[in-house]
Amino acid sequence: GAFGGFTVSFDGFRAAIPAGRGALGFSAPRDGATSECDLILDLRGGPAAFPAHEKRDGYLRADPGDPRAVAKACLEAAGMVGVFEKTLHIRLEEPLCAHSRAEQEACRRCLDLCPTGAISPAGEHVAIDPMICAGCGACAAACPSGAISYEAPTANHVFAQISTAGQAWRKAGGGAARLMVHDADWGAEIISLSARFGRGLPADVLPLETPALGSFGHAEMMVALAGGFSEVILLCGPKADRAAIEAQAALANAMTDGLGKGARVAVIDPVDPDALSDRLFTPAPPALDAAPMLALGGRRDATRLAARALAADADVALPLPAGAPYGAAVVNTDACTLCLACASLCPAGALSDNADKPQLRFQEDACLQCGLCVSVCPEDAITLAPRLNLADSALSEVVLKEEEPFACIECGALFGVKSTIERIVEKLEGQHSMFTNSDNAKLIRMCDDCRVKAQAHGETAPFFMGHRPRPRTAEDLD
Repeated sequence: GAFGGFTVSFDGFRAAIPAGRGALGFSAPRDGATSECDLILDLRGGPAAFPAHEKRDGYLRADPGDPRAVAKACLEAAGMVGVFEKTLHIRLEEPLCAHSRAEQEACRRCLDLCPTGAISPAGEHVAIDPMICAGCGACAAACPSGAISYEAPTANHVFAQISTAGQAWRKAGGGAARLMVHDADWGAEIISLSARFGRGLPADVLPLETPALGSFGHAEMMVALAGGFSEVILLCGPKADRAAIEAQAALANAMTDGLGKGARVAVIDPVDPDALSDRLFTPAPPALDAAPMLALGGRRDATRLAARALAADADVALPLPAGAPYGAAVVNTDACTLCLACASLCPAGALSDNADKPQLRFQEDACLQCGLCVSVCPEDAITLAPRLNLADSALSEVVLKEEEPFACIECGALFGVKSTIERIVEKLEGQHSMFTNSDNAKLIRMCDDCRVKAQAHGETAPFFMGHRPRPRTAEDLD
């Protein structure tokens, strides 16, 4: 079930010796004793045994100095009887993950965000332990490649909910509306209390319930703003991962600021229903003039469509904060040697080569800003420029650097980069012991096929084993 998988180790453990009479006896103490259990009731009074312990199923903790807290925890534990099925919140597509390539670490956004430690590196991708995952959804909102997705509900389902709510409001004759997103527990409860005992919600505030507030990322926020809502309000509760939510809100606000619309996403955490009403019964931001759009594709596609719907100039490039999952790779063409290490390792294929000529090509829309190209470049010629380029040119490959290829001195086939070959020849010919011979120096100027032939058949070649003996014939026996 959902509870279980706990293994507890004890030092100085003394097992009880069963006896029918007399005082209870104990065995000699020993270290390294282990026990597997479904529930843990932690009454040590020290730090919690797990990060984000309140999200761990089956782990209960109480202050041993507070009898009421201990009684409450014991009562809660006593009610956890039966079979508890674990909900699988997250879906992982390992080939899309941009965590690392060739043992070089790249994207680690989900690793830094996961509050329970359910995500861990597993080679070129990450692994998610479903028994530890609490379903906060922060990893899905931050994943730039779409490798991690929240499944209950999916992003496309949330897009449809937002669109339906906005259309229904406008058909009913409403003007500019605000969308307030809340979770199913604390958020729904405080809204209910405000409606029953306070002023409730203003008419222009439409609540949207989501199982995990952290899964509502910048893509959903931009789709809501492009769908006719003038503001998006995120109602955080005591257990919400506020840091992850604020990071997504900051990214969405950076996009709207770049569009000249100002900050349109707010994160609030009222302490009581009256404070919630006081925050909402304030003048709403002016309505946004957005062209009709339909959120299609994944989260990245929906974000781009929403930004274009809000933009007055479709060719604008919106500056974004460092760490944003959108941007360009800027190459210093003077330092770049076209070794193409970046193109061979780019997990998203944003950087690529050309099979016919020495070229480094780049498609900005595909760039995840994972930083792998920066770390693998031997010349330190690449830097990242976080931005959201709305121009159509971002959807096509552009040539960042191109050079003339070198022609093989034997067969004339084009290979390598001319400037690189000439630089190698300049450094090695007559300078290195293996290239003092003019015939050996010619090997550098040959293509792969001709180089192999020259190394095996040339009389001065390093692998020359002498001429092959002449086959003997019948005439030799006469």
